[in-house]
This record gives sequence, C-alpha cells and structure tokens, in this order.
Amino acid sequence: MVTIKDVAEYSGVSVATVSRALNNSGYVGEKSRIKVEEAVKALGYYPNEVARSLYQKSSKMIGLLLPDISNPYFPLLAKGVEDYAQQNGYMVILGNVEDNPEKEDMYVKFFSQYNISGVLSASAGKKNNTYRVPFILLDRADEEEDYSVSTDDKLGGKLAAQAILKAGGKHAIVMAGPKNVSGANDRLSGALSILDNGGLSYKVMETNSFKVEKAEITAINLFETYESFDSVIASNDVYALAVMKEAIKRGHKIPEDIQIIGYDDMLFSRLMYPGLTTIAQPAYDVGYQGAKMLLDLIEKKTVKNKKLKLKPKLITRNSLR
Repeated sequence: MVTIKDVAEYSGVSVATVSRALNNSGYVGEKSRIKVEEAVKALGYYPNEVARSLYQKSSKMIGLLLPDISNPYFPLLAKGVEDYAQQNGYMVILGNVEDNPEKEDMYVKFFSQYNISGVLSASAGKKNNTYRVPFILLDRADEEEDYSVSTDDKLGGKLAAQAILKAGGKHAIVMAGPKNVSGANDRLSGALSILDNGGLSYKVMETNSFKVEKAEITAINLFETYESFDSVIASNDVYALAVMKEAIKRGHKIPEDIQIIGYDDMLFSRLMYPGLTTIAQPAYDVGYQGAKMLLDLIEKKTVKNKKLKLKPKLITRNSLR
C-alpha cells in the first residue's frame, strides 16, 4: 500500500509539504506542488479520507438516512443524491434506519465520529439535535425545519381525487398514510378537499406504515372491513398493487368493478397489467436537488429557496375506468 511517506520520497519533498499540498492547507511552492501531483499519479496514491477528515474536522462524505430501502421510491431518491454528490467530489454513506429511532441514533453517532460534512434525511419529521453539520430533510419535510426538499403532496392528493371523480367513482376508500409523516397528511388533506365537494361518498382507512411487508395484510384488511366500494385511493404504489392483487383474487375486475390509483410511479407500476394509474413523485429530483442544497450549505453558498417543493403529476394507465 502506497503511503504519504512514499509520495514524499518519490517527489523529493518533505511529508509535511505533501500533506499541505494534498489538503490545500498552508503554503506550497508551485514546483513542489507539481512534483507531488506527479508522484501521486505515478504511484497511484489515494489519501486516507478518514485520517484527512480527523485532521480537517470535515470530510468529502455526506450521510443519507432512509426509512425503508425496500420501498422502491427510496432507492431512486438515493440515486439522485449519489449522482449529484459524486459529480461534485463527495461520497454518500447510506443509513437504512427502518423507522427505528435506535438505528437512527446509531447512524448519527457514526456520522459524527467520521466527521460527515452534512446529512440528508428522509427518515424523520424533525432534525436530530445532535447534528452540528448542515442538515436537509427530504420527502418527509416538516414546516419547522430550516431546509427541505419535498413533493407538493397536497397537490398530489388533489390530483388523485380529481382522477377518481373524472373516472366516475361513486364510493371510495381513501387509504391514509402514517400520521407521523407530514406528506401523508398533506395527501389526505388534498384528496378530501376535492372529495368533500365532488358528490362522491368515501371512507378513510387509517394505516400506520408505508412498509412493503405490511402491504398485503393491509389489502386483505381493506376488503374484510369495507363493503360496497368501487374506487380506492391508495397511499402509495406498493399498497395500490397489493389492493389490485387482492381484488383479482376475490374475483373483481379492474377497473370495471374496482378502480385504483396509486402514488409514486415506480417502475413496476407500468409493468403490471392492467397498468397502474398513479401520481408521479419526482423521487430522483428530490434526491438530486436535496444534495445540491446540502453541498451549497457545506460550501457556504447562498440557498435562495430553503423549502423547495417539486410538482407531482398524474400518470394515466388502465386501473381507472
């Protein structure tokens, strides 16, 4: 393994000079800097980022906290974060906290130990008070936070309800997401603001999770709890597809007997038959713009729009009449 001492010997300068050149700290003559750069390239030297971060009290690493990596929405969001970060010389450390406060605390301590330069979080509604670095909330944005990037979920809820009404829905089930997730509350509020004035009867089904493993049992509970409905506004695409599966198992035709609309527009939504009509969230853009906002804060740049809301849109397929 090539060390900083090897670079110093190859370039004919001191270890201290190499360190200053690599860390951009202190004066280094132009000739010496060129020698160091040539040595680094010739020897294939890679600085120890952990050691550098301990020395500088910062790093070229950012942390990303996600609530459930098995939900297809979040890997797409993470890709947006990673793409922007890598384009600008940063690496991303992912923490899958699974909506578990203890796991989140564990990652917070880990990030602090390795001098993470900033944190993006889609896992909680408020900032962990132990952070001493720039912090951005993604997706699950809270009005109390200083910086956030999210989807306009109230508009998304309105679009879903309007689509159901336009497709001739008469009796709907509205699946409400977890109450502790601000976006879920906004979706519900948006949908009900349209349904209350649309001449359609509805019932709200409370759910306490977006987790994939709970989707099928939630779909079963829907059919065992409610009768005489012809439309479902699902809390996300995973739950919408679980409802479609359960409806078909019970002999219902989609969309003739029961029509369904999802939320997210994940890849498998267009691969199903019938294809799932859904509200598309710009997951990749949420991650990409969130990473941009975070790096701007890290690099002391001005952030003009501190609470960025991106627009969802209706994607029409075959699950509505």
